[in-house]
Amino acid sequence: MNKDSVDPRLLKLPSGPVGGGAEPGPGGRELCGDLDMCIGRDGTWYYHGSPIGRKELVHLFASVLTRDEAGDYWLVTPAEMGRIAVEDVPFVAVELMAEGHGREQILRFRTNIDEIATLDHEHPLTIVTDPISGGPTPYITVEKGLEARIARAVYYELVDLGLEETVDHEYMYGVWSSGFFFSLGKLEGEQ
Repeated sequence: MNKDSVDPRLLKLPSGPVGGGAEPGPGGRELCGDLDMCIGRDGTWYYHGSPIGRKELVHLFASVLTRDEAGDYWLVTPAEMGRIAVEDVPFVAVELMAEGHGREQILRFRTNIDEIATLDHEHPLTIVTDPISGGPTPYITVEKGLEARIARAVYYELVDLGLEETVDHEYMYGVWSSGFFFSLGKLEGEQ
């Protein structure tokens, strides 16, 4: 992906202190305002419109990334905090690893920054349906409540592992992981 394929509004964020810089942020941190940094839909991190090519630097930024209750993304250090733009979600699940079968199965996802998230009660699967196309976009919650969009090829692998189950009197198609059933969608008819 190049910077031309990223929403141009994300590449031209205003910078400067939030609220004039007169008030300290939470925890006494200096508010740095909107940083000229964004994360593209494919998980590429950009600074001043250029991709950050060093994976170690992306890891460092990701380690201080948080999301507030309003849905804004922040880089938060002990001394400073600055808001960044995120085109979709900050990470992409690029690999699926499966152990076991059926109800005993455990599914793990590796993200584009090499973090591992186990699909379980604390790291659930969410499927968002596009209102126009009707197509599914799958996400997994990773650390600190942030999300990773599951890459299309990885989603197809996940679907291949799916089973038909009746859950709460509804006929569903989904996967088991860590003792929990995660729906990929409803099925028509009955079992």
